[in-house]
Amino acid sequence: MVDKVKDFKVVMTVIGMIFLSFTSVSYSIPSFARQTNLPCSTCHYVYPELTPFGRLFKLNGYTMTGIATIQSTYKEESTNLKLLSMLPISAMIQGSHNKIATSIPGVQNDVTEFPQQFSLFIAGAISPNFGSFIQVTYDDQSGQFSLDNTDMRYADHTTLFTNDLLYGVTLNNNPTVQDVWNTTPAWGFPFVSSAVAPTPGASPIIEQLGGSVSGLGAYALYNNLIYGEFSLYHVTKQGGPIPETAADSSLTLAGYAPYWRVALQQQWETDYIEVGTFGMASRFYPTGISDPNTDKYTDIGIDAQYEKTLTDGAIIAHTSYIMEKQALDASYPAGGTANSSLKLNAFKIDASYNLPVGVAFSLGYFATNGDSDPVLYAAAPVSGYNNNAPNSAGELVQVTYLPWLNTQFTVQYVLYNKFNGSSTNYDSSGRNASDNNTLYVVGWVVF
Repeated sequence: MVDKVKDFKVVMTVIGMIFLSFTSVSYSIPSFARQTNLPCSTCHYVYPELTPFGRLFKLNGYTMTGIATIQSTYKEESTNLKLLSMLPISAMIQGSHNKIATSIPGVQNDVTEFPQQFSLFIAGAISPNFGSFIQVTYDDQSGQFSLDNTDMRYADHTTLFTNDLLYGVTLNNNPTVQDVWNTTPAWGFPFVSSAVAPTPGASPIIEQLGGSVSGLGAYALYNNLIYGEFSLYHVTKQGGPIPETAADSSLTLAGYAPYWRVALQQQWETDYIEVGTFGMASRFYPTGISDPNTDKYTDIGIDAQYEKTLTDGAIIAHTSYIMEKQALDASYPAGGTANSSLKLNAFKIDASYNLPVGVAFSLGYFATNGDSDPVLYAAAPVSGYNNNAPNSAGELVQVTYLPWLNTQFTVQYVLYNKFNGSSTNYDSSGRNASDNNTLYVVGWVVF
């Protein structure tokens, strides 16, 4: 078994060096680069878009090393200690400038955030088969540090029907943060966005759970072709009463929520494609846990990803469609909704052309639609729904420039065709969807 793992790591290294010859410039968490002794472009196109090598690095538990380690063996059969010779710590800082097309009355436009976000990462190998991606983030609006995206995993290999079977266990705090494709909510496009501009109010529940739950799951990749995962999530809110009580006024996951993921992938010489499905079945207390009834949400998503490497860069495209059914057994009797059941759908598609000179051009389209509800989607200035429908749609244009591998500048413009239900007077106070068009300029540095 040990020899098989060593052979697989050698193969990964060779694949990574091949990708160095034609992938575009990018950057990732520097502690991973220090650990592997490989440039960031081995694992990423433009962060956080993973290359095939990057996906394998993550699935293998962030454990591949290319530097000297402190090791110990047990009875000359297995390694029982493998410590990195450096602490796997990195930092990231973001600063941004935001401008919306029409100012909100009484609110300053042209907002500058510095930092918009400051993060520390503990990311790298912990043992021969166990590694981590742990992010702690300072948010300028709360003025506090908190635990951000976290994924800790164990991984190993065996042989099944003469083919390789990669299997592992993941412990994480955000459904889909463990995913290796850039089609699911945690790592989907756009990879960075304004924190202060108005955004559509409705989104599937699976996109809203980061930091408020934790999940333990098992996954497997067979013959580098078929991927499957099953996880169970439970509430683990931060910064509030533990255990949760009736005094908690926020949405709270009840019991355990199963999450599933299945994907089929195929790699050719210069082309790659993935198609898959993911989903989650969850129950929530809408306000506290005093009501024995819960609202039930079923999210089912389908996704696809395409990559084509060129002599002068790479083309990457992603798409996803999430269908959500809501059985509002708690909110409806309490008067929180006008309907006992609702549907909400979210569609996204994007494509990028990444040049080897460190420039990437991206286009995206997004649309959300669902059932109307005059109570849940009520009229209100700026954030309301004049026609009581959650429908929103728009396009996104983005240019990214990386002067160095650990520095990125992005100019992004978001155009809304429809916002919270309509194109004109969407909030009943005379505000149009296009008034929320947003120019967003952001710089990132990681070190």
